Amino acid sequence: MSLSNAMLAMEISAHGGPDVLYPCSVPVPVPGHGQIVIRLAYAGVNRPDVLQRQGLYAPPPTASRLPGLECSGTVVETGPGVTRWKIGDKVCALLPGGGYAEYAACHESHALPIPQGLSMREAAALPEAAFTVWSNVVMRGGLKSGEKFLVHGGSSGIGTMAIQLAHALGARVFTTVGAPEKQKVVRDLGAEQAWNYRSDPWGAEAKKLGMDLILCMVGGPYIQQNLAALADEGRLVQIAFTLGAKAEVNFAELMTRRLTFTGSTLRPQSDLAKGRIAAELEAHLWPLIAAGKVKVLIDSEFPLSQAPAAHWRIEAPGHVGKIVMKVEE
Repeated sequence: MSLSNAMLAMEISAHGGPDVLYPCSVPVPVPGHGQIVIRLAYAGVNRPDVLQRQGLYAPPPTASRLPGLECSGTVVETGPGVTRWKIGDKVCALLPGGGYAEYAACHESHALPIPQGLSMREAAALPEAAFTVWSNVVMRGGLKSGEKFLVHGGSSGIGTMAIQLAHALGARVFTTVGAPEKQKVVRDLGAEQAWNYRSDPWGAEAKKLGMDLILCMVGGPYIQQNLAALADEGRLVQIAFTLGAKAEVNFAELMTRRLTFTGSTLRPQSDLAKGRIAAELEAHLWPLIAAGKVKVLIDSEFPLSQAPAAHWRIEAPGHVGKIVMKVEE
């Protein structure tokens, strides 16, 4: 298929606040071996986009310099070696970058069919959270039915996905949120208890219960509290550090109580590793979505040209669920 040579995109013109996101015209990506090019319908907005804008999270050397880690849309071109997808297929995809644009390229194994019952809008908000939560909660964290699971930031895109998935898998789910109105939202998603981290002694309460698995994106002072809250042989999985990556920790607990402290970042992983996660998602999570047991919560939608407003929204304390940008007019 013949594509135009240039496309509209939103670039990071300089490191700084949301207003550094600026419209530009850039070349349409050309698919390499095993890659597809997607004409975007919607793009998801995520915290790593904010960090990249601030100059705190550089994309991998081979990735687009444009922000944007997930999308939904239509396959419009396939590169050499592509076997699964054909032009015209509707997909949602995890991107290495480049999602704030009309077209984006990714490895064919990182694209998935739109789950049954989901709109393009909802599907664009799915890949980043789904890949992150499944790989860290199930594949790395080993969550099992009946276990006690704590996820911090329960009203975020990651949090809402983790609560629903863990509940669907039969775990007892606990979470922290920052406002009373968010407590009802996360309980409705399947959380047994939602502590307000601004006023409730969540660390002491979680310690009494003894968590089997904790998913944390906060870090800083939460690290020691998380370790103390784990049951013997419990696991702590760290996926971000919004309050800092350094803390004073009593690591003797890891030995005496046989704890596991691990973590991961998604973006730098190999195409093969991400493809393996995608295969597990399609086999295990997609049926839960089709059955209505896991839903995508959309907080708000902006046109691509209003990417700065989308970033102001994700940095505001009141949003619940995912933020998306409409690309295709």
